[in-house]
Amino acid sequence: MKIKNMKYGSLVIEKREYVVLKKLMNLSGYYKDATLAKSVRKLVGELDAAQILDENEMPDDVIRFNSIIRIISDKGWEKSFQLVMPTESDVRNNKISILTPMGAAVMGYAEGDTVIWEFPLGEQKLTIQSVEQQNKHINVNMVL
Repeated sequence: MKIKNMKYGSLVIEKREYVVLKKLMNLSGYYKDATLAKSVRKLVGELDAAQILDENEMPDDVIRFNSIIRIISDKGWEKSFQLVMPTESDVRNNKISILTPMGAAVMGYAEGDTVIWEFPLGEQKLTIQSVEQQNKHINVNMVL
């Protein structure tokens, strides 16, 4: 992934969420979907350079589990969704799992960041328009 603009210079991940992400990402070798596996591998690489912060240090504009995000693509489409754990995924209600290409594309980025990400139909430039926190903590014991 090529990064066009990153407010904080790298991904910003809350410490407990980082542990959950690493557990989820360790399964990436088992994913049958090639696009998803590639997205997860890219996220794993980015996690290595991520800033890992305590809950009280997390900026409000960084995408986390349960954040509601609005993105705009350079292809002209716009989408709002909530980033959730795989068990809470519900596409009809705009709840997108971290284990989707879209979910993996935005985790840890901040409002205003622009990234280029490879989707099944090719690369697209995404700009994160807004991030709204839901202040709902994930249950780290529900990872697997």
